[in-house]
Amino acid sequence: MMSTNIIYLAYLVAAVLFILGIKGLTKPRTAVRGNQLSALGMFIAVIVTLFDQSILNYQWIIAGVIIGGAIGATLATKIQVTAMPQLVAILNGFGGGASLFIALANFLDPESATHTIALISIAATIIIGSVTLSGSFVAFAKLQELISGSPIAIPANKLLNGILLIAAIGLAIMIVNNPNDNILVFLLVAVTLVLGLLLVLPIGGADMPVVIALLNSYSGIAAATTGFITGNTVLIVSGALVGASGIILTQIMCKAMNRSLFNVLFGVMAEGGETIDADEIYAGKVKSTSPEEIAMMLETAERVIVVPGYGLAMAQAQHAVRDLANVLEERGTQVLYAIHPVAGRMPGHMNVLLAEAEVPYEQLIEMDEVNPQFEQTDVAIVIGANDVTNPMAREDKGSPIYGMPILNVDKARSVVVVKRSLSPGFAGLPNPLFAMDNTLMLFGDGKKAIVELTQSLKEAD
Repeated sequence: MMSTNIIYLAYLVAAVLFILGIKGLTKPRTAVRGNQLSALGMFIAVIVTLFDQSILNYQWIIAGVIIGGAIGATLATKIQVTAMPQLVAILNGFGGGASLFIALANFLDPESATHTIALISIAATIIIGSVTLSGSFVAFAKLQELISGSPIAIPANKLLNGILLIAAIGLAIMIVNNPNDNILVFLLVAVTLVLGLLLVLPIGGADMPVVIALLNSYSGIAAATTGFITGNTVLIVSGALVGASGIILTQIMCKAMNRSLFNVLFGVMAEGGETIDADEIYAGKVKSTSPEEIAMMLETAERVIVVPGYGLAMAQAQHAVRDLANVLEERGTQVLYAIHPVAGRMPGHMNVLLAEAEVPYEQLIEMDEVNPQFEQTDVAIVIGANDVTNPMAREDKGSPIYGMPILNVDKARSVVVVKRSLSPGFAGLPNPLFAMDNTLMLFGDGKKAIVELTQSLKEAD
């Protein structure tokens, strides 16, 4: 076994690296370095923990490292950016599941400590880990379109969630008082797995960024409580950091979508509003355009703002957009990118997507900063960002998204919306932006449309 002083010194170094890593992740320019620092901190923590144990079956550990490492490397190199939200959801689930199984193993091990603190930690880990596991897999299924991405109505959902939560707390108290009753533990697992399902099923695809952030927080809290079970300081620290940062991010997402954190916690988001007739909004008002016509507009544009959304990710048009921006900048046009906090399907989705195309970080402008600039913008090019540009959020009190802060693209002198059709976004709402006098619709595949637009602009020189 290693010296206790060396172990805690290494854990302190790991904790500092975690903090520096999270700080680095707050900005696109330093995100890669932050990720590397966090990974280094976890590597140090794992190595020191392994050497701290006097009796370990290294054959299983080596096998796990090889298999897990191979899976991780494959996912990192093969997963498309469009599938990143699904990957994050699955990783959250695996984190919660790992904590759950550690708690079960410690409870069922006759040699494990059974003092009150350990039992409370085990019960808390089972509750949070189970909810994270089942909830994350529902989120994955929705994002992967294995089940409907629309809110799935469950009769008396709030009442059921309340009953299940009270039952889980009651079972946890009984486990602490009856540490030898295995049936209570497995009953708690079953109840909380169902609770996780019922918390996420009623939430629609439009709210998935908030759900992913919350489940990420849950996985961190589960890891922290697992640290109390195993007596591992660095696990407590790292789990607490993930849990706290996840809650903060969830609150930011809630503010960006005008949601209540309480409703997120209890799975009652996206309350329905009045039925809105798309034909009434669009009838005779939508104006279609061509790449050549848009190129003529861009020839004299001094400022262009690109508004990316999930449609850009689906079309994998990020490199095409960067090429268009290069051509515009060569002509002396200022190009900016308006980033809504919940554009896409996970927090930071558009930042990751545009970073892949090597878009300069200083051109990525957050919503609060970019909104005042739309009135001085010649052309706003919207690619797949439907709900986050929908004026109903400002003007229609009967709309389910009323009150949600949006990008004010309709304030630009001209708006070009690149879209396959007039189909609604995740919120299932028509977008009056498409029918406005200053809006032109460029129908087609996002990548193909932007490539054709870039070519038309080049030919105009």
